[in-house]
Amino acid sequence: MTTTPPRRMRRDLVPRLLDSLERQPYGDAVIDALGRGVRALPLRGARDLLHGRWLGHPAHPLLVQVPVGSWLSAAVLDLWPGRAREAGSLIAVGLAAAAPAALAGAVDWADLHRRQQRVGLVHALTNTAAVGLYAASLAYRVKGRTKTGRGLGFLGLTAVAAGGALGGHLAYRQAAGANHAEEVPQVVSEGWHRIGPVAEFPAGRAVRRGVDDVPVLVVREADGTFRALADRCSHLAGPLSEGTLEDGCVRCPWHGSVFRLADGWNVQGPATSPQPVFDTRVVDGHLEVRLRDPDETENEPGPVAG
Repeated sequence: MTTTPPRRMRRDLVPRLLDSLERQPYGDAVIDALGRGVRALPLRGARDLLHGRWLGHPAHPLLVQVPVGSWLSAAVLDLWPGRAREAGSLIAVGLAAAAPAALAGAVDWADLHRRQQRVGLVHALTNTAAVGLYAASLAYRVKGRTKTGRGLGFLGLTAVAAGGALGGHLAYRQAAGANHAEEVPQVVSEGWHRIGPVAEFPAGRAVRRGVDDVPVLVVREADGTFRALADRCSHLAGPLSEGTLEDGCVRCPWHGSVFRLADGWNVQGPATSPQPVFDTRVVDGHLEVRLRDPDETENEPGPVAG
């Protein structure tokens, strides 16, 4: 007689649940309204500061270290007798630091794909619940009801852990905030690559070509100078060749990141990483490109031969 082994929890249960969350459209109306509100905030230059363009990667993961670290430390102190006052101080620090961290996260979230926004919305709601629980915990501690304050603090830490898991899925599984042009130097082979006759590149227009299966944006300027960048935007892989050209730059059609054609520098977010740039030259009436070493300064256009 054979027996059936007891059913075990699927090892992939959590990833499957999170993948299912990405496909749920029920909160899309809320996402649209919140996204419009965040994008309408009069932040001006502070928007790029919150995106983390100055840092080279999103600032939100850096900013959340303060509230999470403070609340985790408070939980440790709550396990030791006589440390209630210090734990309360740490909770207050975490609450004060949560506001800028949340604002940075909201600014990033507003410029994500829809599936990423769905996970991000639940991530934000979970962390909002954590903030509410910690605010209540601090209020009870001030009133002298330390035991209740501790209980609420541990519930808040549980919500923070759940929010962290959602944030991890958003960052690593969905690649929100990742540099989507990072693979280019690993894929494009060394040396010059011929990509087409010069006549195929009219002045003032963005043209898309390919090098080793990597899409490349090519722009011929009015003076005949050629500029070439990796075509997939470093923010979320938007097609730069479908964007707009303005003042020696290209603006991504998806989320508005602006890159300088001469060197790929991201002059405006939400992109926090520059675009890989290609040197150009004309040989026998054909345009050739070569991936530029990021440590090199901008080279003059290659010589015309033939």
